[in-house]
Amino acid sequence: MNKHILSKSTFIIGCQCSKALYLNEHHPELKAKITETQQAIFTRGQKVGELAQKLFPGGINLKNEYQFDFAIGVELVKQCLIEPDIILYEAPFQYNDVLSIIDNLVSKNGQLKVYEVKSSTSISDTYLLDAALQYYVIKNSGYDLKDFCIVYINKQYVRHGELDIEQLFKIESVMDKILPLQDYISEKIEELKSVIKSDNIPDIDIGPYCRNPYECNFIGYCWKHIPDYSIFNISKLKEEKKFELYHNGIIKFEDIPADFPLNENQKMQVESELTGKRIINREQIREFVEGLNYPLFFLDFETFMPAIPLYDNSKPYQSLTFQYSLHELESKGAELKHYEYLAQADYKVDPRIVLIESLLENTKGPGDILVYNESFEKTRLKEIANDFPEYRDETNERISRLMDLMKPFQSRFYYTPEMKGSYSIKTILPALVPELSYAELEIHEGGMASNAYESLFEETDSDKISKIRTNLLEYCKLDTLAMAKILEVLERE
Repeated sequence: MNKHILSKSTFIIGCQCSKALYLNEHHPELKAKITETQQAIFTRGQKVGELAQKLFPGGINLKNEYQFDFAIGVELVKQCLIEPDIILYEAPFQYNDVLSIIDNLVSKNGQLKVYEVKSSTSISDTYLLDAALQYYVIKNSGYDLKDFCIVYINKQYVRHGELDIEQLFKIESVMDKILPLQDYISEKIEELKSVIKSDNIPDIDIGPYCRNPYECNFIGYCWKHIPDYSIFNISKLKEEKKFELYHNGIIKFEDIPADFPLNENQKMQVESELTGKRIINREQIREFVEGLNYPLFFLDFETFMPAIPLYDNSKPYQSLTFQYSLHELESKGAELKHYEYLAQADYKVDPRIVLIESLLENTKGPGDILVYNESFEKTRLKEIANDFPEYRDETNERISRLMDLMKPFQSRFYYTPEMKGSYSIKTILPALVPELSYAELEIHEGGMASNAYESLFEETDSDKISKIRTNLLEYCKLDTLAMAKILEVLERE
């Protein structure tokens, strides 16, 4: 059996962009390094896949037998399917130079059913393409499939006690959706094989497909002619409008036509970049600042979103708060006090319970609680109040005291060119308080914090655990210190 030319993953890459497929095959050195977030998604998918095997108990994991020698794997499948009743995990098939590895293959009375596992909470068009390709390979390998199902996560499942995998997963037949795609699959395979065999990189310009449905690993190569700050960074400008400018040869702000339709905030961003102008609405800023009630508390949460619910009263992908930082300012000019909490990564102890008890204790009494992007902290507190009724009254009282420090920036009461159209605290801080920076931190954004905390559940090295926890505390602490320092700047205006 010849080595395969296409696999399930490379087929999907090619459907998104044939240039990416060619580069993946011939110039893998141009590929971006896998990010921590991408690795976390990959690891999550593996864990979900392994758990879903319990829906089909007693199977044989063929991957342990063939490793990466797929020719051996294909022959093993043939031998195993002589038995009328058998379950196979990681079963490879190959046809027309296309390799497909099936998550769960169930044969009962000689009738075959496929159960492909996805760690998402719905079935996307890409998953249907994926399934249609797999059906094509198996069917044309001489096997008759009775059904093809996708197994995915039931986002409505709430854990109570032991994990109920029958309730955690949904199983949906997609045969009626993938059969009509077979002609397309057959044609696309030949097209993509030709791309790979070509001597030339496909002449394809950048476009919306660079990030849809997945962010391409070759953006760094294909977008190298685009400056770090360009028309693609205009805040909330629709993608089709950005590419309308691009296809008219416009990349830099100074080349945007005067009559190109932009809203007021977008015009402000462009004008500020071109002229260096700062926009400071002192009346609105003063109104915001004078409306705050001391003592002030500056609060920030960190959360993680396990695909498989770990604790009672939690759902798949629910944001679970595991950490907070809190700075307190009793009065203007007073010395800041700092409180913090970081839960232990423990499968048996819900981090939210001790966290909310600690937070309620440290925010007693009067005073506004400032957050940055109020909807996030408010939603987390509402979830805790709902999931743990014994804390509901006190938690709702804290919710009533929340104030959003993002408002002056979101409303463009304060804008400088350094903000580059963004009102994220990660851009506001260096613009207003350049002596503070996230750049030196090991963990410098929320996704990294989530991944770092989730990694603690499996980490056994005490030194690594200590370092990760220190990094998490430093990151979250800077978020609330940043808010206090940003408010100082607003008060001076």
